[in-house]
Amino acid sequence: MIRGWHAVYYRELLILKRRLWRMLASMSVSPLLYLIAFGYAMGGHIHVEGRAYTEFLIPGLVAMSSMTQAFGIASEINIARFYWHIFEEFQAAPISNMAYVTGEVLAGMTRALMAVCVILVLGAFFGVFLSYTPLFWAAVLLNSFVFASLAVALAMLVKSHADQAMINSFVIIPMAFLGGTFFPVERLPMWAQKLLAFLPLTHAARSIRASAFGHTPSPVGYGILLGLGVIFFFAAFRCVNKARD
Repeated sequence: MIRGWHAVYYRELLILKRRLWRMLASMSVSPLLYLIAFGYAMGGHIHVEGRAYTEFLIPGLVAMSSMTQAFGIASEINIARFYWHIFEEFQAAPISNMAYVTGEVLAGMTRALMAVCVILVLGAFFGVFLSYTPLFWAAVLLNSFVFASLAVALAMLVKSHADQAMINSFVIIPMAFLGGTFFPVERLPMWAQKLLAFLPLTHAARSIRASAFGHTPSPVGYGILLGLGVIFFFAAFRCVNKARD
């Protein structure tokens, strides 16, 4: 059923290879600015949850960047659809819709993992060494799975780059700042905490931060991310079916 996913994934890897150094540079700009502005300039005087702010910030940046980079596959799909008409070629090729979704989701997750590695290297330059256990990487993978699957689904629904930009402005950017990346969600009023509990990034940031600090994260967060990832994955499959029709 998913035969041919490796061809879709391999195509995305070739694009990544061609743009590797430019992508690594672009992946490092925002985290570097956040580390300088919020971590280096003021982090030495601020402690959050008993840790220097720079240590608190790194897991949040990991959660945020894995989200934005995984979701960024939506822009690549739209460029391929609107300008290169690659999607029409996939329609003509003997590749199933499930294989197409699997290949694109894996490509989004690969981009997310690359961005996380960039942040960990930058954190090491700032003297931050946390606990990068299997639970840490499991939370990163689940977070990237959620947003890569969501990206493929939404990429099939939008009709233009303007629509894609609106989704980024109204959904992704607010989530990046409110999902517990830069401050503990527990400092907000209770009504705000309840609202933010509906955001997958809130659970991802908690799980990634807890594991990075050597604590045992709640399995609830992992379960929510896995459930949302599966729902979005099959939603993406359904959207690709409709787009092909």
